[in-house]
Amino acid sequence: MRTAIAEVSPTKVRSISLLVAILLVVALTNSAQITAPTSSTFLDPLPQDTGTLGLKQELRRLQTTGRLMMIVAHPDDEDGGLLTRESRGKGVTTLLQTLTRGEGGQNKTGNTFSDELGILRTLELLASGRYYGVEQRFTRVADFGYSKTPDETFQKWGGHDVPLQDIVWVIREFRPDVIIARFSGTDADGHGHHQASSILAREAFRAAADPNRFPEQIKAGLQPWQPKKLYVGNVCGFGASTCPDENWTVKINTGEEDPLLGMSYVQFAVQGLRHQQSQGLADIRVPSGPRYAFYKLVDSVAPNKKDTNGHETDPFDGIDTSVAGLSSNVRDTRSTQNIKEAADRIADAARSSDPDSTALVEPLLAALNSLSTASQLEVKSPDQATALVKFCTKQEQIRRAINLALGVELRASMVSPGSAGDREPLTGISPGQDVTIKVNFHNGSKLPLKLGSVSLAGAVAERGKNRNDVSPSSIPPGGAYEHTLHFRVPDDAPFTKPGFRRNDPQRDSVYTVDQPKLITLPFASMPAAMVHVGYELAVTNHSPEHAPSDLPEISAPVTVSIDDAAGNTRSAEVAVVPAFSVGIQPGDRVVPLSSHDPLEVNVRVLSNLDDPETGTLRLQAPLNSRISPPQQEVSFSRRGAEKAVQFKVTLPPQTQGHPQLRAVLSNGGKFYSESYTLVIREDLGSFYYFQPAVQHISAVDVRVPRDLKLGYIMGAGDDIPTVLQQIGMNIALVPADRIATENLSQFDTIVLGVRAYDTQDALVKNNKKLLDFVSRGGTLIVQNNNSVGDFNSGRFTPYPAELSRARVSVEDAPVQILAPDSPIFHSPNEITQKDFDGWVQERGLYFMSSWDEHFKPLLSTHDPGEPEQKGGLLVAKYGKGTYIYTGYAFFRQLPAGVPGAIRLFVNLVSAGKQAASN
Repeated sequence: MRTAIAEVSPTKVRSISLLVAILLVVALTNSAQITAPTSSTFLDPLPQDTGTLGLKQELRRLQTTGRLMMIVAHPDDEDGGLLTRESRGKGVTTLLQTLTRGEGGQNKTGNTFSDELGILRTLELLASGRYYGVEQRFTRVADFGYSKTPDETFQKWGGHDVPLQDIVWVIREFRPDVIIARFSGTDADGHGHHQASSILAREAFRAAADPNRFPEQIKAGLQPWQPKKLYVGNVCGFGASTCPDENWTVKINTGEEDPLLGMSYVQFAVQGLRHQQSQGLADIRVPSGPRYAFYKLVDSVAPNKKDTNGHETDPFDGIDTSVAGLSSNVRDTRSTQNIKEAADRIADAARSSDPDSTALVEPLLAALNSLSTASQLEVKSPDQATALVKFCTKQEQIRRAINLALGVELRASMVSPGSAGDREPLTGISPGQDVTIKVNFHNGSKLPLKLGSVSLAGAVAERGKNRNDVSPSSIPPGGAYEHTLHFRVPDDAPFTKPGFRRNDPQRDSVYTVDQPKLITLPFASMPAAMVHVGYELAVTNHSPEHAPSDLPEISAPVTVSIDDAAGNTRSAEVAVVPAFSVGIQPGDRVVPLSSHDPLEVNVRVLSNLDDPETGTLRLQAPLNSRISPPQQEVSFSRRGAEKAVQFKVTLPPQTQGHPQLRAVLSNGGKFYSESYTLVIREDLGSFYYFQPAVQHISAVDVRVPRDLKLGYIMGAGDDIPTVLQQIGMNIALVPADRIATENLSQFDTIVLGVRAYDTQDALVKNNKKLLDFVSRGGTLIVQNNNSVGDFNSGRFTPYPAELSRARVSVEDAPVQILAPDSPIFHSPNEITQKDFDGWVQERGLYFMSSWDEHFKPLLSTHDPGEPEQKGGLLVAKYGKGTYIYTGYAFFRQLPAGVPGAIRLFVNLVSAGKQAASN
């Protein structure tokens, strides 16, 4: 288990206008309504969500039943300014559905990739969401990299219906009045995923109302639902300040200042967006002033409220969003009367001149009781199902408002077993462990309160179980109550892990679902452990018929104190994890067919149990393998202890293929064969990334040059050096900040990692030294950089060449060898067309568009229906040496063990040796 502090960035190419728009339009995500991950600051509410400011915002929400849903493709696509305005400014209950988690993206600043990257980016999005006040959902489809067309996107995602059914599920569950697709569904959107998200939104708008579409959802208890209106975005270009009248229906000023936020909606959204550091947005700023979002109405069942120019003033024009309007969805007189009474009480509270006063509590309690009675109606129609969802939302909002009016606070912290990691934090508890939780309830009001109950819920206990009733006691104004809960984690407690996985993240574009109820949720459906406290006003005598749900309630996740990588103490949510974490490092390995030496396999085992334990560790290998030793006993003295265990494995004679090894630990009749990694960062929450204890081996027919000394300068982060070392190359990592003083003549070849000029200022400053290295006889390989303008203005190449955003997104696009006589295709490996088979995700990105005659293009490829791209692999002689630029996605192919890509890359780094021999 290791602590992942890496950041990631998306796999999408945008135009300059789109990049600017992302910086200005911004993102949004989840709110306190959805369980969010935590940190020392993450657990604490934002200032705008506390005290008078928080109460005023809650009162805004209480006055409307409006529900809005936005659909986007990736994290960072969303219009944060608009959603912040709707949720915080207008009080609309708002949901963001992001189809993917950005798991196919490039990693700009760290070495977290693939599904672990998706977890990190989800945590970033959730951190941003505290600012935007929206619920958040996903689908089962994955970001498989850049796609140029929706057709390719749907083909990778298994057709329309795979993501469509998840969107329909969320619509039927959330029951929005308005749906907004962030994109237009046209070529103007660029990325095929973007186009697909809008196409799916249009289909889902009507499909959700059809009981014959995905009828299994109806059988599972959902009701059909027809949203009232559907809008699409990107109708005027991203970041546009003006738009032709015929292109838009609503024009919303997200630059409007909100006194409760202390800034404009888009500026507040930017504060959240900064948490998406993986996107390079940590320092984003937006100036004050008007900023408009344009959307076009493309489908509707609501009354037409357009003016003569075809415009509306608000997305909810023509839709009744009043609380009293809910009475139209119920039949019985009593429920109708209770709804109207609740609406009146809410209006009374909202009109209060002193919303921080405890005088608000009585009308809010009365509204809560009225809605509790109304919400007991029997659901017989889609409209009644919608009314029930809105009743429940209003009850939650009223309870939050009451808690804010009374200044009630609740904290629940785990006293044992506590964090005990050697080098990294542990937030997990395991089945069978005894746990003690200290509960602290604070009454910040001017009124005495009476505590009703303290109960434990979450994955470790169902609501109502493990209930620790307390003797009714009055808590005076400003007073506190402490309570201790004791429980044992059930043997069958579910682990805090996603309910979906990819067996082959490099090639699978749809998740396999293990727990269907978790398909659309960010992670788990609830915290591993949560404490609920019920209370009431000590001076209030509620009638006997009032159920406990009529009373105020406050909840808090159970947390544990940990020390992060910087040595700072912080709080994080407790998770349920297996008793042992078992992992093989590295998880992927490339082995040359010519090597017959035993493989040294390193297995890392960590114990999460309090008491000393011993287990038996074994390896599972292909038939006829020799494993030494056959098994090993592993002992642990305490929680957090870990052991590194080595085996030697001799595989049977191999042909080029993909055998695998698996590590299994047995203890007490149970077997453990997966590792869990705490993904965490100072400004984020945390979640565990689970990975099978498997080492995937790629047996590759590759020859490597002898005595070639290779230097590798990392850029944004990739695993190419690891692969080159595995196949026997003499490679050294050279820190970029040491280039000025490093003796480069010790190397035959230097490779710059992905996005090296984008991320390493030292390379920009010392580029001449790199070119001098080439001139004196060295070989320099430069891989793709994404900042096209900076690269071109920097004049980093030895001869003029223009970098472009051209890319070939189809990984099996045909490749033509333009210079078959070049030594690069013959030594030390003979390269043929077969070497371009089996590539993953994409052929390449950021190809050169033009180049000086000194450069020689070696390959040509293109996406279907597009012209040939010859700028993906250029070679030039410079002085006595060789300069190579490549946009081919070797950073994806080598870690995936793609044989042909490995063989070709070895030939590239050997180009200087080949030239010398000639």
